[in-house]
Formats: sequence, C-alpha cells, structure tokens
Amino acid sequence: ELDFNVKRIHFDTAKSEALHLQSNEQKLVSRPAVITVMGHVDHGKTSLLDALRNSSVAATEAGGITQHIGAFVVRLKSGASLTFLDTPGHAAFSAMRARGTAVTDIVVLVVAADDGIMPQTHEALAHAQAAHVPMVVAINKCDKADANPARVREQLGAEGVELEEMGGDVQVIEISATKNMGLDKLEEALLLLAEIMDLKADMSGYIHAVVVEARLDRGRGPLVTAIVRNGLLTIGLHVVVGIEWGRIRNLMGANNQPVDSAGPSMPVEIEGLKGLPQAGDDIIVVANEERARKLSEARKNRLELEKLQKAVLKPLVPKKSKKEQKQEKDKEMGEETTKDEEEEEKEHEKVELVLIVKADVQGTVQAVSQALQTLTSEQVSVSIVHAGVGVVSLSDVDLAEACGALIVCFNTKSMPAAVEAAVRHANIDVCHYQVIYHLLEDIGQLIVSKAPGTEEDQVAGQAQVLSIFEIKGKEDAKRRSCGVGMSYLKVGDVIQCIQSVRRKPCFVSSESGGVKIEC
Repeated sequence: ELDFNVKRIHFDTAKSEALHLQSNEQKLVSRPAVITVMGHVDHGKTSLLDALRNSSVAATEAGGITQHIGAFVVRLKSGASLTFLDTPGHAAFSAMRARGTAVTDIVVLVVAADDGIMPQTHEALAHAQAAHVPMVVAINKCDKADANPARVREQLGAEGVELEEMGGDVQVIEISATKNMGLDKLEEALLLLAEIMDLKADMSGYIHAVVVEARLDRGRGPLVTAIVRNGLLTIGLHVVVGIEWGRIRNLMGANNQPVDSAGPSMPVEIEGLKGLPQAGDDIIVVANEERARKLSEARKNRLELEKLQKAVLKPLVPKKSKKEQKQEKDKEMGEETTKDEEEEEKEHEKVELVLIVKADVQGTVQAVSQALQTLTSEQVSVSIVHAGVGVVSLSDVDLAEACGALIVCFNTKSMPAAVEAAVRHANIDVCHYQVIYHLLEDIGQLIVSKAPGTEEDQVAGQAQVLSIFEIKGKEDAKRRSCGVGMSYLKVGDVIQCIQSVRRKPCFVSSESGGVKIEC
C-alpha cells in the first residue's frame, strides 16, 4: 500500500534487527501522557478540566454537557505537560468515548460522590479495561453534604477495580472540581503514573498521528484535530488520512495559535486535506503528492469494490418478510392465509421515517446517527439516507424532497439564504438542535406519532350478577326498569363489555440518558 517492496528474510535475522531498532535509545524521547477523562453524564468531567487549565469550557456547552471531543494541553505548576481528551458523557456518544481510549495512555474515571457508579460509569470502565489502559479514579463533588466517597469505593471494589488501598494498583483521589479541592493530589498521581510508564516516542523516523475529530469549515475547508503519536508533524508534508489525502497547509496548536510543527502527544488542528476523513483514521506521511494521490485513490477504489461486492452478494440470500414466512408455514401445514389475516398483517407493516443527519464534526455525525438508529421499533424503522458534516446544502434539500426526508441538524450554523428559500419552496422540515436529549426526544415522539399502533381488545366496563328475577307484564317492567336482560346467567357471573382500541408505542427515556421505543 505504501509502495514498498517486501522481501522475506530468516526469522532470526528479523528478530535481531527488531531488537536493534528497539534498543536504539538515541532516537527515543520522553513524551507527555495522553489522558482521557471519562465517566457518567454530569459527574463533573468538563468542570475538572476547567479547574486544571483555569478556563471555562462548560459555560459554552449547550446544556452544560460536552457535545464533542476537545483536546487540550495542561501545563501544570511543576512545569510538566499533560494532554487531556474530554469525552462526552451522554449515552449516545459511546462510540466517541471508545475512540478516546484508542489514543490514550491513562484514563481518569470521574465518579460523583453523591451519585456513585451509574450506567455510563460501567461503560467507561469497560472501555478502559478493553483498551488495557491504566486508570486513576477521581471521586468528584466531595464538598457536597450528601457525598459518600466510602460507598463509591465499595462499588468500585464490587466492580472488580483493584484499588491501591486494597492492594491493587488503581489510585483513588477525592476531589471537588468547583472548589479546587484535591487537584494537586490528582496531578501528582497522574505524573507519578506517567513517570512509571516511562512513555517514549521516536522523533527520527516514522511519523504517525491519529484523527480525534474532523469538521468542515466554510472558509478553511476540511479541518482535522489529531494527536501526534510518533515523529514531528510539520507544515508542507504530504499525508494520507484514511481514504483522503492532502498537503498540510497550516497547523493550529491547542491554544488556537499557529504552530510550525507538533511533536508526540500534542493535539493539533490540521488544514489542507482534500476531503473529510473519519474520526479514528491514521495519518501517515508519504514522499510526494503523486504517491499521496495514488494511495488515496487505491483506498477509495478498494472501498467502492467492497461496497459493490456487498451489494451484489446481498440479493443472493434475500431476507423473507414475516408474511412470506407465515405463508410458507401455512402451506406446509395445508392451510391458507385468509383475507382477515392479510389485513392484520398489513396493519403490522412498518412505517419508515427517512432522515438526513447533519452535524458540526464527523464524530458527532457518527454518534447521532447511531443513536437515531436505536429508535427503530417494530412499527417504525429509522432510515438515514445521508449523514454528513456542515450546514444544510442545496443537494441535501433536493435529496430530502426526492425521498420525503426530515433533515436533522446538530450544532450546525444557520443555512444560507438560498438554501432557506429552497427549503420553503420544497416544503420540507429542517430541525436544529444543540442538546442531544432534545433531539432524541423529538424524533422519538415523531416515531410514536407515525406508528400505526396495534388493535387490542380492552374491557370497557363490567358488572356482577347479584340476583335474577323475571318480568311479568308491562306494568311490572316499568316498576323494575333496571337490570340486564340476558339468557343463561346465574348469580355471581360477571358481564364484561369489550371494546376494540388501537394502542400506540411510547417513548421512554432513562436517567442514564438512554432512550427507546416500547411497543
């Protein structure tokens, strides 16, 4: 793929050469630790970073909840540097948290002292353990009256976390991000762990970086936030990022100031790519523009070939509908499907909700799309015909008009005047959101309204037979103008009135941020 010729050599030779490369200490330099802050929603992750870097990010986030990954360099009082990744806490952004652990050296698990372990705490633990990343637990909000750090320790122990005070290697620090309490101890714990890990990077050879986030800027084009892993990333290099390529035109440091280069563990914003890569893509440096373009084209062709193969193979084994499966079963049993059964089957057929998803950055596009897909129910299927980064374009409007789609925008800028006019002319709906809860709730309620529902029989009322009497003549009937005239009744029987109702599904949200449609 990189245009190298591969030559097979003897295993012992390869082993000795590998050991020689590993022992070449003069090429290795110490690097700062990359730390990912994880935990449950609203347990104080962003507030902790605010306290560490003495800036206010939480105030600019919609609803006070971090919506996409931010990478920051924190220079501590000791003079050492640490690179922090702030991952979102909402359930819809689990993919972004998983991506954070792929580039991190240490995980800081934030647990609120008053809440304890919550659903997303379990998920964060799973990500850290799967990535085999060392962990430090920060018990936050210890200044609150109802704080109970001892209970949090018990819960962590029950989850299999080997705490240092119990003979394990996981340090637990009690802090209060808002009161700046215990932050010096947390810094000390992180620096000690980084020193024990003895993190090194090769500055002389292979240049490697990883995409943390990607977004489309109207004036500057595709912008990529990346963490450098090895080597020195400089302006002017030709790079291949996933299936995209380009020449680095500008580099922006973590403090939003232009830089000429970025070394290991440093977050940097890259400008100059021809297209928008996916979050998590590797950034590799190639010799020249021709090689970058050829490699990009080869990857795109391979991706298209894989899609084509899937498209060709898929019809070979078509999935049969429930109706077809029932008809085959009835045929085997010698039965025929009646008209009433066919009508009933039609009632249970799914209604499709077609969506176009637009967001400010690539990682958010992926996370929102995955969250929306989970709202698919037995009666309504969610179909995302297009998902992309940036503001709504005229092509988005044309696609929405053609397939009757609703356009869902998350954290995007306002539409240009020409696009707004096209939206009004096409009479399509465009919904803008800044908080993921609101987006999922609105779409969930829309799904409920579109769902056909199911026919059910319910008891409208009932009465118990207390006594039985006979009516003789017209006068007697007037005097006894109460009761129910029915045959075959006896004392103690219950008479029920049955009515047919259509039951709709309901939208359910949990305290952990998870949502679902219950039919």
